[in-house]
Amino acid sequence: MMTDEERIELQQNNPLHGLKLEILLQELVDFYGWEILDTAMRLNCFNTNPSIASSVKYLKKTEWAREKLENFYLYRFKRMPRASNLEFDKPPRSRTFPHGLEPKEPMELTVDSILKSQAKAASAHKERTSNRGGNYRR
Repeated sequence: MMTDEERIELQQNNPLHGLKLEILLQELVDFYGWEILDTAMRLNCFNTNPSIASSVKYLKKTEWAREKLENFYLYRFKRMPRASNLEFDKPPRSRTFPHGLEPKEPMELTVDSILKSQAKAASAHKERTSNRGGNYRR
């Protein structure tokens, strides 16, 4: 079992630790822009008259959307390693990373690369679900 000090030390290695939502969003907008954020996350606050203030207001009220943005920040922008099975169900701000692990350069994304990735994921999902259905035929 981990002590509180060990947990705090691991948490401090999470790039989200102590980071305000406004700053996180501003970093993403400065690097990727609204169009890429909208394409990647499909949140209306990034599409219709987007602004930091209105998006933060929405994200503070909508936990699933905030966690989606924080996951994007951790795994696309900071390129941290994927959450372990033990931590997968935890909110992004509660996840821990090994001490000394440094974030990498942000992933280069384009609208086209995101759309291709989404199409590939949708196709793989369709394939998995259609294969499951086939197992029940007699």
